[in-house]
Formats: sequence, C-alpha cells, structure tokens
Amino acid sequence: MADHYTYRVSWSREDGEFVATCAEFPSLSHLAADAVKALVGIQQLVSDVISEMRKNREPVPEPFGDKDYSGHFVTRVPGELHRRLVIEAAEAGVSLNRLVSNKLAMPNTVLVKPVEPKSAAKTRRRQNVDTHA
Repeated sequence: MADHYTYRVSWSREDGEFVATCAEFPSLSHLAADAVKALVGIQQLVSDVISEMRKNREPVPEPFGDKDYSGHFVTRVPGELHRRLVIEAAEAGVSLNRLVSNKLAMPNTVLVKPVEPKSAAKTRRRQNVDTHA
C-alpha cells in the first residue's frame, strides 16, 4: 500500500540535498544526497508511519491514486471573474466548463497576463510620447 502514495522528489538548495515528500502525509519528508535514496527513504518512512498508525488503530489515509474521482467539484468565484470567464468562453466558442477545465489543466508555472484593450494601450503610448517631448 505504501507504494500507491503520491511521492515527489526535488532538489533543496537550502539543504543542499534532495528532499522527498508524500502528498498524503504532508508532515513527512526525507533528505538524501541522491534522488533515488531520498525516494526510498520517504517510502520507508511512510511504511513505518502506516505500521504505527495501524498498531494504534488510527485511520490510515487512502492513497490519492486508489481513490475514484467524479470529475465534479463546485467552487465560488467573485461575480466579476465569473462574468469575465463567461465572456472569454463565448469569444472562444466553448462552454464555460470547457474553458475553466482547460485553464485548470495548464501547468501552474504558466502565468496568464491580462490582455489590455488596444485603445488603452494606444492612449498610454501617446501619453508616454507626449511626456517625453
């Protein structure tokens, strides 16, 4: 069961070693000079913690990978954001659901810069030109 959990290994510049974590056990981590050793270390640590939890009759978290997900969740957003998303979806010719699904599927390192209306950009350029004259 311990190998069904969600593990991540990344370099920690602060520690000068690889740090391995487990999403289902966010308080656990394991440091090692080698990425593979860090992974093996966190897997062993999770296995040990699970054994302790079972021994103490504590509930053991179910691995995210073993759960079934409906693909449905509800979230609240500010009304103005809702309006902008509806307009963006209409302009793209897709449903609001498709637009939001696509946005959520984008890597979290991608930052989307709001598009400024062309008239505002022209006005600002003219102002910059006028002030530098």
